[in-house]
Amino acid sequence: MQTTKALIMSLVLIHSCARGLIRPVSASLLSRPESPSKQPSYSSSPLQVARWEFQTSVISRDTDAATRFIGAGAATVSVAGSGAGIGTVFGSLTIGYARNPSLKQHFFSYAILGSALSEAMGLFGLIVAFLIFFTA
Repeated sequence: MQTTKALIMSLVLIHSCARGLIRPVSASLLSRPESPSKQPSYSSSPLQVARWEFQTSVISRDTDAATRFIGAGAATVSVAGSGAGIGTVFGSLTIGYARNPSLKQHFFSYAILGSALSEAMGLFGLIVAFLIFFTA
């Protein structure tokens, strides 16, 4: 009697867990519970047709967030380039002024223009980084 009861319990357990054993563990844990009202009935066909729906899983959302972080970080590199550009502009201003002090005003106007353009490129890169990071 005891072995029959254990056999029945093991068969019930196998039957109830069969779907969980067939699917991968990640798919079993991360998928949403299925509602029977959304399932179409295929009564005309003797074989049951498998239907795969597109759904965003937790792993997919994590991947999207990771790519967003990588893209925003790559766009932020332009701010470092802007700093290097401004340093180069004012370094060249110093060298030019040391070689020819009479052109101080002429060199300074070009240095301001170069630093403004370099800073604008850095700000554009920062704006792109914020757009990547904060948009859906």
